[in-house]
Amino acid sequence: MKVLVVGSGAREHALAWKCMQSPLVERVYIAPGNGGTGGMGRNMPIQADDVVGLVKFARNEKIGLVVLGSDASVAAGVGDACRDAGIEVFGPGRAAGRIESSKAFAKEVMSRAGIPTAAFEVFTDAEPAQRWARERGGRVAVKADGLALGKGVLICHDIDAAEQAIAAMLVEKRFGSSGRTIVVEELLDGPELSVFGMTDGTSVVPLAPARDFKRAREGDEGANTGGMGAYTPPAGVSQELVEDVTRTILEPAVKTLAELGHEYRGVLYAGVMLTSEGPRCLEFNARFGDPEAQVILVRLRSDLVELMLRCARGELAGSPPLEWDPRPAVGIVVASGGYPDAYETGFPIAGLTALPPGVMVFHAGTRFSQHDGLVTSGGRVLTCVGLGNTVGDARLVALAGAVRVAFPGAYYRRDIAQEAV
Repeated sequence: MKVLVVGSGAREHALAWKCMQSPLVERVYIAPGNGGTGGMGRNMPIQADDVVGLVKFARNEKIGLVVLGSDASVAAGVGDACRDAGIEVFGPGRAAGRIESSKAFAKEVMSRAGIPTAAFEVFTDAEPAQRWARERGGRVAVKADGLALGKGVLICHDIDAAEQAIAAMLVEKRFGSSGRTIVVEELLDGPELSVFGMTDGTSVVPLAPARDFKRAREGDEGANTGGMGAYTPPAGVSQELVEDVTRTILEPAVKTLAELGHEYRGVLYAGVMLTSEGPRCLEFNARFGDPEAQVILVRLRSDLVELMLRCARGELAGSPPLEWDPRPAVGIVVASGGYPDAYETGFPIAGLTALPPGVMVFHAGTRFSQHDGLVTSGGRVLTCVGLGNTVGDARLVALAGAVRVAFPGAYYRRDIAQEAV
């Protein structure tokens, strides 16, 4: 069969790489792809939110499975259009995907489902939002309701910071339409955890847990990004804890979405805070996380395509247990200087032909230039992934790859997964 992966990031590169390993697959297309994906499949110049173009291509090429990698494809309704056209698709429809594209809707689902989360309120005016934040000493998270490329959450520890964050969204309109409505919630304490559940709308099968690092700079300093690195399995996270998160967060969310008339088929991500009172859900994503996908998929030994087809067809119940490489994996993102704020692109990338043994590289912000070869084209440029007998060994492999990657302004966090060493 032919598979179409929709998106252009390192997550989509990892998905295409994993699909290529399935005996069910004869060819993988990536739309639009990047400078790395074209080396293993075939890039198609179709944007992730081009519903008409994607469905037309899938029909003409007789695509057996469409995999929605990007939030833009989910929000645009590519999943609905594929299902209406009789094309099997791994990914939710637009209505179910609102669990990511609207923070307010996600909180509504959590409330209806009884999912443990932080106290919150939804606002469209700055003054009542700032009053709510002041009542909590300014220790709040201010979240843009809409999609903001992983940058729409501002963490505040005092009243001044909270008032500025709320004003930035509701008064200064820095986040555009994504910030016209905001969610303000109490700030929780504890380590974060990423748990992904594969679902056919009824059953949920959890994947290996991961932990990502969202802050731009070492020591968890700087602005929030889409993610600067990840590792799996996280320190101190047991299988019992993953099962608890599946039972109390993922399964109730899938069930409640179905009750609302929004069947969810695909992978559902739960961002969880491990508080002293137990796991609390911070947010949902309606697709694989990035950079978590890069470290999870290199450990998955089961056939990903078979698993995604079971989800797409409503046949997940009774599927065989997933098989995993027991070795930990660490992924380190190499980013453009200035990211997540202003940065320049178009720089030639050196070092990829001289990587140490064992380093896997998944491209994100890269493209091919006729004159300069592979050049940068985004904020997060690529992810270097290593496997090892311990987290420390895997981390050293990933670092050995990241240090070889060279372009003007390149930077990466050297402390990814250091907590587990």
